Amino acid sequence: MTSDTEDLTVGQLVAENPKLLRVFESLGIDYCCGGDLSLGQASDAAGHDQSRVEAILSEALADTTTDEPTADTAWTQLDLMGLVDHIEQTHHQYLTTELPRLAELADKVVNAHGEGHPELLEVRRVLSAIIADMAPHLMKEERILFPIVRQIASATEPTQFHCGSVGNPIRVMRHEHDQVGEMLASLRRITDGYAKPDDACASFEAFYDGLLGFESDTHLHIHKENNVLFPTAVDAEVRMNQIASM
Repeated sequence: MTSDTEDLTVGQLVAENPKLLRVFESLGIDYCCGGDLSLGQASDAAGHDQSRVEAILSEALADTTTDEPTADTAWTQLDLMGLVDHIEQTHHQYLTTELPRLAELADKVVNAHGEGHPELLEVRRVLSAIIADMAPHLMKEERILFPIVRQIASATEPTQFHCGSVGNPIRVMRHEHDQVGEMLASLRRITDGYAKPDDACASFEAFYDGLLGFESDTHLHIHKENNVLFPTAVDAEVRMNQIASM
């Protein structure tokens, strides 16, 4: 890794090199809610030696076979307006369909296996709390924050917002992201990394696979907002105001 790269936070590393996302996921390094941490801090938090992580990242960066844009990284080429649309159409739509399915599977698996696996009761409780938090969170993004971001992206002159600045709702969203991140970490601990017991039926396996997919999607969702959308929107608002003052 270069000295310039080493100065970046883990969120900035993934924002500039999207193919590192899967590396951080595999190492259990938080690049979304913990995106403001340095590589050393994030490595320590995940229980890894920084030099080992740097070597793994350097190897990934040197691998040119994944340099072509794919569906996984095409979003990095979007402008501010396109990124908001992408997040709604991809991640918000995913949550709209996936969370009810996971809630239904949770009830089914608890009824069938709750006696032998009491941890499932806690899994269902935490999942229910996440779902309860997600619904108003998505609504606030779609009805308050995203319309403001779209206004900033299309503005030709300074625009006044009822919340004062885009930074105000962004602070609320970041706080709620942190809360969801903590609950996702709890789910991973309770399930021992979504390890399936020997007596798991097809529904049990589907439930844990679904939770793992939900965790992965939410990490990416939060990364796109915390580390790309939010700072880009703030910078765009600053430029808009600077032009007005000239």
